[in-house]
Amino acid sequence: MTLVAFDFDGTLSDSEMTVLLGERRGVADEMAAITERAMNDEIDYATSLRERADLLSGLDTAEADAAFDRVELRPGAAGVIEALTDAGVTTAILTGGFERGVEKALAREAVAVDHVVANRLPRANGELTGDVEGPLIEGTKDDALASLAETISLPLAETVAVGDGANDLPMLEVAGLAIGFDPKPAVAPACDRSVTTMAELRDRLVARGILPDAD
Repeated sequence: MTLVAFDFDGTLSDSEMTVLLGERRGVADEMAAITERAMNDEIDYATSLRERADLLSGLDTAEADAAFDRVELRPGAAGVIEALTDAGVTTAILTGGFERGVEKALAREAVAVDHVVANRLPRANGELTGDVEGPLIEGTKDDALASLAETISLPLAETVAVGDGANDLPMLEVAGLAIGFDPKPAVAPACDRSVTTMAELRDRLVARGILPDAD
């Protein structure tokens, strides 16, 4: 048995949820600047997430849902998830992004993962409150990965983590196999291998015996 845990924004998806939300609120540039600083490990992730959520205060929930509707999986991602599921591999998404966006993107491609660990943007009176809640604000992805591995009685040495940004570093550093998906410069040294497309990722998983060779 193997567990493959993916980051979402920047890895399974090239959509940045907070930027899509920020466009609806007119603060996309500010959002992108904060995201870039966090991904390059210039500010801590919890601070960056709270700053971005605060910029969304007052956004109408219909506008928020329209933004989440635009979240899409990267080309080839659905196929990798399906192949892993068919091979009996446990799959997970560990993201500081938001449940609604992940769920909509997966549903659009009619695929599912076994576990989603994500954050939420609270709503009140038809608007986003500007707050954020969930397990991956102060919590880190190494703890989330370890908890999932324990749930299925799997040693961390038999897990795979796939990510690109600084908030992925904790899980990349403890996983048995760390794969960077076009990783940021601060992240690349923690990766055993790096890929830039889902096809390359699939090939890497085949090479490690996690997926069967399609040939």
